[in-house]
Amino acid sequence: MAIIEVNHVTKEYRLGNLTSLMETTTNMLKRLSRRQPVSRERFKALDDVDFKIEKGEVVGIIGSNGAGKSTLLKHLASITKPTRGEIIVRGSVAPLIEVGAGVNPELTGRENIYLNGAILGIPKKIIHQKIDDIISFAELEQFIDTPVKRYSSGMTVRLGFAIATSIDADILIVDEVLAVGDLAFQRKCFDRMEHIIKRQGKTVLLVSHNIRQVERICTRVILLDAGKLLVDGESSYVTNLFYERSDEKIKSTANRPSSPHSNGNGRLESLGEVELLGIELEDELGRVTQKIKQYENIDVVIRYKTNIDLIKPTFGIGVHTTDILYLATHNSGEQFRQTKLVPGIYEARCRINRFPFLAGSYSLRIGITSGELYRAVFYAESVHHFQVEAVAGLRSMAGSEGFVCLDAEWQDISIKPAQPQSDAVWSQSNVQAVHSV
Repeated sequence: MAIIEVNHVTKEYRLGNLTSLMETTTNMLKRLSRRQPVSRERFKALDDVDFKIEKGEVVGIIGSNGAGKSTLLKHLASITKPTRGEIIVRGSVAPLIEVGAGVNPELTGRENIYLNGAILGIPKKIIHQKIDDIISFAELEQFIDTPVKRYSSGMTVRLGFAIATSIDADILIVDEVLAVGDLAFQRKCFDRMEHIIKRQGKTVLLVSHNIRQVERICTRVILLDAGKLLVDGESSYVTNLFYERSDEKIKSTANRPSSPHSNGNGRLESLGEVELLGIELEDELGRVTQKIKQYENIDVVIRYKTNIDLIKPTFGIGVHTTDILYLATHNSGEQFRQTKLVPGIYEARCRINRFPFLAGSYSLRIGITSGELYRAVFYAESVHHFQVEAVAGLRSMAGSEGFVCLDAEWQDISIKPAQPQSDAVWSQSNVQAVHSV
């Protein structure tokens, strides 16, 4: 039996301001006289959403802003009720919906720990046994007896996360809070989540705009769009679909008219000294394409106009993900020795041999410098979006994780058991290995 059932749930809100007393009275009189009252437009935050989650599943919920992700989680946490449909949750829920959710600002951090435990039906004795670990994980030893209203937002989320992940609830609901605090604390959050998933077997629902994080943690992902359940399936398939849809949206935005200082997409730095006229990808036959295959040779063709003299120009290209994670960069360096380009229209061409990145959506960034000091005269991110299609022989699990496929080969796999070493010999070999490095 599923631990969570969402049965054709719809949630509607009325748009506009709250109805005044006069409007309410007028509408009531119209109904009594069988006339049509004035009604405000309705907005469907959730539209006939239907799915089930089994015990122990780790499910990610993704989508663009306004897709209905947080609204769905609030229904699952019983914070709000659906307009139509039914939600069945079999088990206790520890919700971490948003900053400060479930935390009373007037109480101290310690009092909030006991309060949250009591709400979830945890005996005070059990909470007392866990409280030191909760305080330590949140790194709030110095402030635990201070009212939460004096905490920073980061401290509040750390406390909420520590409480929600330490108390033994059947279902953990997490909304955009894994990236709180510094890098060390984020690492602690990831480790805690993996412990809950792998060791405790809890049911986890995770909403995040960090799609790579969702793909890593979750085995199943639900994609929402405009309140509707668009896709429900295996994590890598759904996240790749999300990247493709986002890429199409980025392309449509980039094609709109824009100012000289912004291409409407990504970062653009130019004062009009150099203008980018166009950029294309060409395959080995010279055909313009937006879809290439891994390990295919491609040409990046850049058409630009310079309005000034470019002295010893250097051209650079880079590949990044749609969420601006830089993957690789290459510049013309010693390969292009032109000492001066006078004002005019030019074309630069760069051959990328055996394009190394795995299947997915990628973007290009372009940079141009001038002079001995490499003064930047043009820089832009997300200037061209393209897809990489997988090669048939690389569709295994090893060929679908990460960004590049390692050019590696197993040389020897011994079928003989290794001979045990004494502690003294083992220690000596380790020392030698360290010194050899």
